[in-house]
Amino acid sequence: MMRRHLDHGVTVALMLAAGVAGAQLTPGSAGTGSSPSTGTGSTPAPSTPGTTQAPETPDLGTPGSDAPTAVPGTGAPGGTRPTPRVGTGGRDLPPSPPGIAPSSIEETPGSSQPGRAISPAPALEPSAEAEQVKEGVTGAPDSEEKPARREPLTLARLVARAREADSRVEEATAELRKFQALYQQARWAWFPKFEITVGAGGPTPEARNDGLGGPPTTEATYKGDLNFGRVGVTMFSTGNAVLPLYTFGKLTALEKAGAQGPVLGAALRERTRNEVGFQAAQAYFGYQLARNGLQQIEEVSKRLEDAAQRIERLLKEDSAQVSAVDSYKVRFFRQIVEARRAEALQGRQFALAAIGLLANVGPEDAVTVVDEDLELEEDVPVPSLEQAMVRAEQSRPELTAVAAGIAAREQEVFIRERSYYPDLGLAGFYDVRFTTSTTRQRTPFAFDPYNDRTGGVGLVMRGTFDIPIKDAQLEQARAELDKLRAQEKQIRAGIRLEVSKVHGELVAAWSRARAFGEAERSARRWVTAAFTAFDLGTGDTRDLVDAFTAYAQASGDKGKSWHDVRVGMAALARVTGAPLAPGE
Repeated sequence: MMRRHLDHGVTVALMLAAGVAGAQLTPGSAGTGSSPSTGTGSTPAPSTPGTTQAPETPDLGTPGSDAPTAVPGTGAPGGTRPTPRVGTGGRDLPPSPPGIAPSSIEETPGSSQPGRAISPAPALEPSAEAEQVKEGVTGAPDSEEKPARREPLTLARLVARAREADSRVEEATAELRKFQALYQQARWAWFPKFEITVGAGGPTPEARNDGLGGPPTTEATYKGDLNFGRVGVTMFSTGNAVLPLYTFGKLTALEKAGAQGPVLGAALRERTRNEVGFQAAQAYFGYQLARNGLQQIEEVSKRLEDAAQRIERLLKEDSAQVSAVDSYKVRFFRQIVEARRAEALQGRQFALAAIGLLANVGPEDAVTVVDEDLELEEDVPVPSLEQAMVRAEQSRPELTAVAAGIAAREQEVFIRERSYYPDLGLAGFYDVRFTTSTTRQRTPFAFDPYNDRTGGVGLVMRGTFDIPIKDAQLEQARAELDKLRAQEKQIRAGIRLEVSKVHGELVAAWSRARAFGEAERSARRWVTAAFTAFDLGTGDTRDLVDAFTAYAQASGDKGKSWHDVRVGMAALARVTGAPLAPGE
């Protein structure tokens, strides 16, 4: 009985150890320029090459993959942020204009301005923002009342709402509750298992004597005939329990292994929240990019319309400055602009759809997002690669999860090693029976199965000698522990590679943003000069069209580069596991 009790405890330890250590605990990653993607449920990333993925627990993702997983980020608290403007729009991510990466990077952006650091959206403190979201969400209005106006989503509000309301976070929370229940089961593994049986039945034949083991006193008591006498019923209750006293450390190891379950569950949930928050930031910045692109398209379209009207007027005047070919050129570029407008509208619509999904907005509710310029008015210093590496080693939830898995596996190995030793315990039992048609025997020398009353307590020792089975189980536990330690090395290497990739992309994005900003300002002056010359009759349409083309290209590249900067800041905050403190 005690052995079954302890075997059940060992089974719980194995279940927990398999849950905490059998999965591929590998970090996910995301590029700075990827478009937002959403999913339902926990989507495991492919395992690291050279390892075998175990199915017991959710995968933590593979380092260096393209799946977005992270804590979202915004501009640094020290950097001046553009004033948001409330607005709504359609849905989708904007088309990506071709980016021209500089051949070299001369300096780290913002390195000459110490004291500031990247500050992502307050994703790690969602409670206050979640309360603000709750205040902005109203129930269904009465038929006689006007519906309350929903506040537009800021980046902080969107991230906080996604980190709390996304279905993947709910799934991870349920998984955490399961690990907490397993821990409680491991803590109470010592508690005795009381097995009690109560029953009644009949009829029982008459059995009478003097109560001292003597001969029968009634004719019906004799056997061998059909005279059962006055029949009755019998009632009984039996029970037993075993309290473990000393198990050579197996119960203590089981509790230590179980304590790692909630640690693993919390780390997996934080990883999921970071992933959802980063996707929310991607969708938010994608919407802002599409909105800014539409504004630039409107400006170019207006200038082309003015040029077309000027050409038509000169053609009617039979001016030698223009020809019908010039009219065709301007008409062609106006149609190109209209095509880009359709793409930008579709991108904005998709971005809003992604925002609504991540924020868990109802299908009948309109998604409203504040208008915010992507360009930062001041440079935000990018932390050095070494600083980012140190922060990732300290804060990544994947490392916390794999450390918990290793600790649980070590306790499993300990339990298997001590399974060769017996278990000592305190056992107790009782057996009470009563039959209405029999005489209770009052002497201890008379056997009385009808009215027995026994009970007792004693020390017991139980063990098994299946040595070959125990050897195989111990070797299996050691192999699983070595496998998880190898996976930890892969995770650390993958995190370092991921941090290097995201950091380099962010530095390059800063360089592109500054270069394209200067290019856009030069192109704007070029357009103004070309249009003025054309209006005065000193310039031709070719100069005008070239200026418009360069301006449109530079504007698109500038917007895309600033989009990459903002998403890169969020990605860096995600891959380091926590926002960087001021001054780092």
